[in-house]
Amino acid sequence: MSAAARSVAAPPANAVARDAHWEQKLARLRARQLPEHTLLVCDDPAVKKRLDQAKLEAARCRMADAESQRDTSAESERAEAELASAQAAFEGAALTLTFRALPRPVLDGLIKRFPPTEAQAEDGDTWNPETFPAALVAAAHIERDDTGQAVDGLTEEEAQDLLDSWPVAESNALFAAAWQAQQIVRTTTVELGKD
Repeated sequence: MSAAARSVAAPPANAVARDAHWEQKLARLRARQLPEHTLLVCDDPAVKKRLDQAKLEAARCRMADAESQRDTSAESERAEAELASAQAAFEGAALTLTFRALPRPVLDGLIKRFPPTEAQAEDGDTWNPETFPAALVAAAHIERDDTGQAVDGLTEEEAQDLLDSWPVAESNALFAAAWQAQQIVRTTTVELGKD
């Protein structure tokens, strides 16, 4: 059955009998937004260090307040203000790269487009590690315009250039961010009535 035929087909009678709101539920399921994962890139070590220290100091002050069972102390207020300032400085200095999960058929097609060589497959690779990472980074990367709408992001060539020119750890982090977007699970299974 085609996707168009499925979208206009009436819900199964047994499903409607079990759940009178089936059409609404199905509409909500189809309207879900794809999950996103963000990578922050900050090249200013002083800004990163300031934020890390501010987080530690704010946490220390919160613990001290909790241990003494007092309301927020003046020291805690100063630490929270410094944390907010350090966070704002970090956000001003950092670049944000956002990656969106791809629909399953798109990801499957991308993996098939970049199959491993025989030697890579023998090593356990399910895709070509030389070409697939740039394709995934490009396919999953999104940018937003001034209105917040998603627009085209990195091309495969730009992604490959970044992967090749960044140090290994950062190159791995770039690919990992794109892959992590594909692995986000937002569902929870609840089983009731089990003994």
